Amino acid sequence: MVAQVLRAEGRAPQRANMESWQEYRDLRGRATGLISAEGEQWLKMRSVLRQKILKPQDVAVYSGGVNEVITDLIKRIHTLRSQEDDGETVTNVNNLFFKYSMEGQIHVDNKLKAIQSQLDQGEEVNGGLLTYLLVSKELTLEEIYANMTEMLLAGVDTTSFTLSWATYLLAKHPEVQQRVYEEIVNNLGKDQVPVALDVPKLPLIRAVLKETLRLYPVLPGNGRVTQKDLIVGGYLIPKGTQLALCHYATSYNEENFPMANEFRPERWLRKDNLDRVDNFGSIPFGYGIRSCIGKRIAELEIHLALIQLLQNFEINISPKTEPVHAKTHGLLTPGDSINVRFSDRK
Repeated sequence: MVAQVLRAEGRAPQRANMESWQEYRDLRGRATGLISAEGEQWLKMRSVLRQKILKPQDVAVYSGGVNEVITDLIKRIHTLRSQEDDGETVTNVNNLFFKYSMEGQIHVDNKLKAIQSQLDQGEEVNGGLLTYLLVSKELTLEEIYANMTEMLLAGVDTTSFTLSWATYLLAKHPEVQQRVYEEIVNNLGKDQVPVALDVPKLPLIRAVLKETLRLYPVLPGNGRVTQKDLIVGGYLIPKGTQLALCHYATSYNEENFPMANEFRPERWLRKDNLDRVDNFGSIPFGYGIRSCIGKRIAELEIHLALIQLLQNFEINISPKTEPVHAKTHGLLTPGDSINVRFSDRK
């Protein structure tokens, strides 16, 4: 039924009623970003932003910047674990990963100012999305800030919560972690710093991310306003009806995922090039034209971070590790502190 609703979308799907958000921005004289925009305004922004951010090759240029932040992350892990009695435990890893994710936002703000300064001086500027937006002038500076802020704030939660859950799951399932580590060593090596082009060589890393987001989708639900009358499950849903799509529930449905309560990344591996494992039971980044535009960047950050964490550390449960359940605060968050050990790889 979720698939039926999403496949019935028009050229500008409406997620929900955002009138209050829009009214506040109008009152404050602020531009609307892609997340909160609707209709033709949303379609215009999407068509501009998608040109430099939706394909894996578009975000590959960010590998160097992401890896610089990961280097700082690993140094921070060494510092934090040295403060514990066992010299290995890091408490509340979400706080650690949240700061890792936030560093990207500060970088973007500084980058915007630097590019604008070069343009003001008449210099030629080459680069990625931010450069394209400033040079093309298809969006106002206020709209650029609005979109970057919305995408990065959404990305901070996606990256930090997902990395927290992934480390928790890998610590609890050492046999899975060992298989992933062996794949990294066999295809990349223990010391080589990965870039975006290396990720397709590591299907298990991608599967770990998909399975983590199946069990703990950052956005546990989504919404759509129907754009035409629909018959769904034998019921007439009139045009203009607000529907709630609960991805958290469908992710644990045994019809969608056998042994749904178990952490089984291998369920996402393809048997051959013709095999597809797409499943509307788990669509953490959404579907279709209104899917998350920052998906590729979030995946890049998480993939590269997980690879380097496993190259450097064996992640284990600690005496301070307690069972952690998910809690909903609009987003799906860890209900308690996640505490794990980061032991040096031998």
